Amino acid sequence: MIELTHSGRVAEIVLNAPERMNALGEEDIAELTRAFESLSGRIESGDTRVVFLRAKGRAFSAGRNLKNLEPGAEDTGSYLTEHVIPLMRTMSELPVPIVAAAQGATLGAGLGVLAAADVVYVAENAKLGSPFGALGLILDCGGHWLFATRLGTQRAMDLILTGEFMSGAEAVQAGLFSRAVPAEELEAFARERVERIAAGPAKAFAASKRVLGEIRDKSLGFWDALQMESDEQVELADTHDYREGLAAFQEKRTPSFE
Repeated sequence: MIELTHSGRVAEIVLNAPERMNALGEEDIAELTRAFESLSGRIESGDTRVVFLRAKGRAFSAGRNLKNLEPGAEDTGSYLTEHVIPLMRTMSELPVPIVAAAQGATLGAGLGVLAAADVVYVAENAKLGSPFGALGLILDCGGHWLFATRLGTQRAMDLILTGEFMSGAEAVQAGLFSRAVPAEELEAFARERVERIAAGPAKAFAASKRVLGEIRDKSLGFWDALQMESDEQVELADTHDYREGLAAFQEKRTPSFE
């Protein structure tokens, strides 16, 4: 189901099971995790500077693959703690940006995986949500945190209780994801930005990912965040990329980052 390819400094990971709307079973999640983990060597060498996550077909992911599950017999805890959570942690700790593009239905676990990316572009007519109430369950995969921190608790409860979906355009307007574009333009739009990121200063981007991760995970206050920024900036000021970026600015040319 998972395809991993490399083009220049971009690693592309594709969910490729359109016949089941890219629904995610345990092995699919494990395969996706392995794909991200396999990038460590290329990232360390500088061969990979950004990951582009997308899906084939009319949906990004319909969520967990429920087709062969038997109520009371499946191990939901194992699926989440041994598969989904490790995947999301792997994505969070990856030292390069992950840019995702989502079209169509993006539900449940699919929404959780999408939200674990650093930048998310969605089709304007995408269908986003987690209708767990229809199954007698609650949001998982970080859904409560995602909805509460980005939409507020009132809107979060509204979506949870009603099971209603948000369009991609509505989700972006509400602050859930980065940008919404017409569906037919989504992949080209995302690719252009991925290439732009791949040409940028990898160490600086990694530092920003660390700072934002600490703000998210440790609820850093202003002064703690300011200090962390300062510490990262001191390290970056001694890199080739800073010297090249400054020289390029002064010489009015495009920088060539290592």
